[in-house]
Parts: sequence; C-alpha cells; structure tokens
Amino acid sequence: MAAPRRDTRGIVDAAGLFARVDFRRREPAEPLRLHLEHYWLIDYDLTQPYASHLVPHPSVNIVFQRLSGQKPFAEVAGIGLELFTQKLEGSGRVCGIQFRPGGFRPFFPDRPVSAWTGRRVPLPRADTAAVLDPDDEDARVAALDAFLLGLGPRPDPQADLAMALADRIRTDRTIRRVGDFARAEGMSVRLLQRLFAAYVGVGPKWVVLRYRIHEALERAETDRDVDWARLAADLGYADQAHLVRDFTATVGVPPTAYATQRVR
Repeated sequence: MAAPRRDTRGIVDAAGLFARVDFRRREPAEPLRLHLEHYWLIDYDLTQPYASHLVPHPSVNIVFQRLSGQKPFAEVAGIGLELFTQKLEGSGRVCGIQFRPGGFRPFFPDRPVSAWTGRRVPLPRADTAAVLDPDDEDARVAALDAFLLGLGPRPDPQADLAMALADRIRTDRTIRRVGDFARAEGMSVRLLQRLFAAYVGVGPKWVVLRYRIHEALERAETDRDVDWARLAADLGYADQAHLVRDFTATVGVPPTAYATQRVR
C-alpha cells in the first residue's frame, strides 16, 4: 500500500484549517493497510473559535475525540451525505481512522454499511484514554492499531471487490456512467448497486459525483484561474453549468467565488 495521501481533497479552506490546527496523517500497522486509508490526528489550542468544513469522502471513519468542555468519546461516523461542519474552540485532540471505501464491513460484518450512512453512532466500550491520553504520537497510533486488531477483521472477498471497484472510480477519470462501468466489470447495474450499498454505504453514482467535487474543490483551493469549462469536460460533466450546480449545492458557494476567496 502507498503512504498516506498528502492531498487536501474534501477539506474546505484547507489553508485556514492547517493554520489553526496540527493535522497529520499516519500509516496503520501492515495487517490493517488493506482496509484503511490512514489514521488522521489533530491537536489544537485556539484563542478564537473556528468552524472547520469537510465534503465527506465515501468512507466510514471511527473517531476518538476530546473536545473542550466535553468528556472524551468515540464514535462510528458513517458516510456523510452533506457538508460536515465541526466547531473547534479551546484545546482539543482528535484521532481518526479513515477506512477505504468498502473496507469497513470486515470489522463490523453484522449489517450493511448503508445502515451507518448519515449516522454517528457512539462506541461506549472503546478505550478512549489509551488513544487520546498519550502525548507521544507513536503511542496513539499503536493504540489505534491495537483497537482495530482487537476487532478481528474477517476475510471477505466481496469487501475486496468493493474496495477495488471504488478505487477504480477514484483513479480513472473515464468512469462516468454507472451502466458503462458495470458492463466493463461484467456486472449488472443492480448487482453493482447492491454491492456498494452493502460494502461502501452509498451507490456508485454518488461515489463518481463525490470524487468529481473533491477534484474541483482542490483545484479551486489552489488555482484562481481554473478553466472551469475545461475542468467540467475533464470530469465528465455535460457542461460547466452542471459542475457549478453540483459544486454550489455541495460546498455552498459557486466554484469561482470559492477560488477567489481562497487563493491570494
């Protein structure tokens, strides 16, 4: 498996977030890398409140949090369908586990991943102290490894298939229509949709659209002079207007306005 990603895809105002919090990604233990994207660690000590925003990935997360004025807690965060906002104030620590799309169910095999979608479910038996208390970052990573390995993930060929298909959507820009993708994989559209509901948590069309918005958001974050018509064509949109509509509905502002606000 490759090292943790270094992109900012999905993070709204990445520069603003990174200026206020200490954000890192860490690699899990080797036996876990098939199923995980990475761990993500955040520490902060703010003089002024800050609202972070995220366009969620098609990934389930398990999140351990110690927020100002609250008891530490852990939860499963199913795939978020809307823009996610978290208000940060005072000091805090967050340690997250981001699963690969399709990689969560081997750890929690009793229900389809779609049952977690749009939900945040407490994990009351998780040892939050082991994860959140150490100041040593390596100790926190080791605690996350121990937590996951203790769940005893089960081999599941269907999970492997779902992860491979979702990764293909992320990396192959030519995948634009679910029907064409299903045929290329020797599957019916209905079978592909059922696989994604059971193992990813959202449908393949949603995954295609979400990765388009992530790429557009990252471009808007770094380049004020994006050729939006060309990018829309590259991403498989029928025209620029469709990209603008999806971006605005997801992020809350049109891409040109976002790019003007972020790139200085």
